[in-house]
Amino acid sequence: MKPSIPKGTRDFSPVEMAKRNYIFDTIRSVYALYGFQQIETPAMENLSTLMGKYGEEGDKLLFKILNSGDFLRGVSDDDIHQKSTNQLAAQLCEKGLRYDLTVPFARYVVQHREELTLPFRRYQIQPVWRADRPQKGRYREFYQCDADVVGSDSLLNEVELMQIVTEVFRRFGIRVCIKINNRKILTGIAEMLGAADKIVDITVAIDKLDKIGLDNVNAELKEDGLTDEQIAKLQPIIQLSGTNNEKMATMREVLKDSAIGLKGVDEVEYVLNTYGKTNQPTDACSLELDLTLARGLNYYTGCIFEVKALDVQIGSITGGGRYDNLTGIFGMPGISGVGISFGADRIFDVLNQLDLYPASVVSATRLFFVNFGEAEEAYCLPIIAAARQAGIPCEIYPESVKMKKQMQYANAKQIPFVVLVGETEMQQGKLTLKNMETGEQSLVSPEELLEKVF
Repeated sequence: MKPSIPKGTRDFSPVEMAKRNYIFDTIRSVYALYGFQQIETPAMENLSTLMGKYGEEGDKLLFKILNSGDFLRGVSDDDIHQKSTNQLAAQLCEKGLRYDLTVPFARYVVQHREELTLPFRRYQIQPVWRADRPQKGRYREFYQCDADVVGSDSLLNEVELMQIVTEVFRRFGIRVCIKINNRKILTGIAEMLGAADKIVDITVAIDKLDKIGLDNVNAELKEDGLTDEQIAKLQPIIQLSGTNNEKMATMREVLKDSAIGLKGVDEVEYVLNTYGKTNQPTDACSLELDLTLARGLNYYTGCIFEVKALDVQIGSITGGGRYDNLTGIFGMPGISGVGISFGADRIFDVLNQLDLYPASVVSATRLFFVNFGEAEEAYCLPIIAAARQAGIPCEIYPESVKMKKQMQYANAKQIPFVVLVGETEMQQGKLTLKNMETGEQSLVSPEELLEKVF
């Protein structure tokens, strides 16, 4: 029987790994530019750390690990016959695979608080696991690329995270729009309407304006239980348009009686204005106030962000926001933070669709030496060593088989340059260099070879 892997997991080919590493290395290098330091946490955490942090549904999606050895010891027949999954799991499993990087990070901050210098700027690029139903674009194992600043309330952190987003996508060549909103604005809207429990319904309805039109949006709001008076108050928000400054002016007027709403407007205005002073390239990335953005309402407390690719139809490719109490779940209240997470898998798809991977990423080997026999091999080996010392990835075919087979190998690996060495080249102390893209061949010295291939 042919072996297989669990549903919702994937193998990655050498080409796919090269592309993924390009994504991770790009994000990692930009994080480092802004003073973020890398940490890693174990793949498994104590279940006491994970349980109860993601809600009832999240608890069901945790992969639990059976205790080592005789895991049934101490479990009675009655416990087994009752078939209470949660109760049995509590007895059989002490550990589980991490569900995200945020809760382990909160645990890390509390556990290592005495060693950390606040504000602490951390990034983490690691896989997480969820016992979800596998479907297109949803996996049971996937990577998250998080960066957070904890121990600081300054909105300058939000601005720098937006700069990081801009720089990462500039390097990728992906045009994006950063959508920004603020939980305090949403709270102010709910406060103004007297409908705190309807804020998600309101944002979902407003988000459909372009698709179904104003009348249908209002009809949907009525179906959601809003009164005619509440819907009338919402009209300036539903029809919000214009520049960011014009939108902010409208929101100031609408929320003039809500102190928390106006604070949210102030925070967004600061981020937009300060970002505008950092000379970011506006052709590749723009910031836009979007009141339909309502991610993680129970988690985020201030500014919230989502990043949309402009040239590909796909969901959010980066998200994040400000939270006030990361470590409160572990009994250490009062540590505020703000963070972002790049969606590596979606970025992978966008780069593929737009064909934006540099050629050097796909081809690891840059220089391939055809093997014609022992004498030629002995001639090439010192040159290969010199090329590698110069930082040029190269290889020689391990056997002197037919040249056609060796060239097929070079083509299959998309190697850009091939070196041919026969008796004539050895007598002259030269090599024949073939450019596989153009087909052009030239006779070069070993020194010239390195110059041409670099």
